[in-house]
Amino acid sequence: MVLPSFADTLKTMSSQKWLYLAIPILLLVLPIPVESQSAVVVPQIAGSVPIRESAKPPFPSFYFTEYYKTYEAQEAARPYWAASETEVNNQVRIRQETTSMLLNNDILAFYGHPLSRNMGILGRYPIAELDARLTKLAGEYAAVSGGRNVRKAFYIIFGTVWPEGEIGIIRESVLQEWIQYSLEHDILVFIDHQIGRYDPIASLKRMLPYLRYPNVHLALDPEWRTAKPMKEIGTVTAAELNTAQQVMEDYMLENHIPGERMLVIHQFKPWMIENRNNVRAGRDKVRLIHCADGFGNPAQKRAAYASNAEARNIPLKSFKLFYNFEIPGAGYDAPLLSPSQVYGLNPRPYLIMYQ
Repeated sequence: MVLPSFADTLKTMSSQKWLYLAIPILLLVLPIPVESQSAVVVPQIAGSVPIRESAKPPFPSFYFTEYYKTYEAQEAARPYWAASETEVNNQVRIRQETTSMLLNNDILAFYGHPLSRNMGILGRYPIAELDARLTKLAGEYAAVSGGRNVRKAFYIIFGTVWPEGEIGIIRESVLQEWIQYSLEHDILVFIDHQIGRYDPIASLKRMLPYLRYPNVHLALDPEWRTAKPMKEIGTVTAAELNTAQQVMEDYMLENHIPGERMLVIHQFKPWMIENRNNVRAGRDKVRLIHCADGFGNPAQKRAAYASNAEARNIPLKSFKLFYNFEIPGAGYDAPLLSPSQVYGLNPRPYLIMYQ
């Protein structure tokens, strides 16, 4: 056998150079079989590479830490893929915008009108003292929360019902003071419209511009959706609530407001939400929170909460408690449930407020 000369070997390698160049190109263009996954393409910033995200909707699964960790592990284990800097940044942004703040946090709020001593605790103390009191109470809840964080919030009556269902809107300078203080002290703000004799969607729209503040969330209270406040208890319909969520989400999208916001709806009588089973929660950017309102003894409070808990189509629940400020004719809880008792409610409330 005659062995090829070194010169012949070089010539052969040169003639087959195309093959060595072609192999990595073929590896790039030929499909590589991997485990099939249902996926959607998330809209990207111009010039970026599309990110493949799980088609499973983030709501309400992202409330649960176990699911979130599984999601992270699956993304990290994807074969034949390494994220670019743009993809990593986009993943961080998408995660921030789709992960609910309720994933690892409960919310504890003080309720009322800053200018009224008779409408809740917010009007009874200076803002700094309220913050200190709220911080102390949040510590009591955190001690029995099972490891969940407790976020503080001020729950401000934005539109107050007057005789014949007229509405008085809070003074802008007052609201701005509370929003700015809250921004500086990591406190959430809920602004609540009592609706009166007006349309609930129009009432909601009146509050939408305040969503430009990243700590502001909205609420509607159908108890006062009436032209006869203090004489009858008002109502909203499931259709109105569904429209309210859509209007709120559309506004956020149109105005490029990132992340999620909460919309709280109060109820303590069956008729306060008409056709309640037709309410549709679970939007991408709006978290509908169902608050059990009303004062009473512990048995009455638990019964009202249990009634709200039957609405499983609105899975995120809230519970309201009433201090006794010895106001003539005003109702209160006697006695107040303790933090452990509140957390013992089933399902456990995500938002807890004190009036």
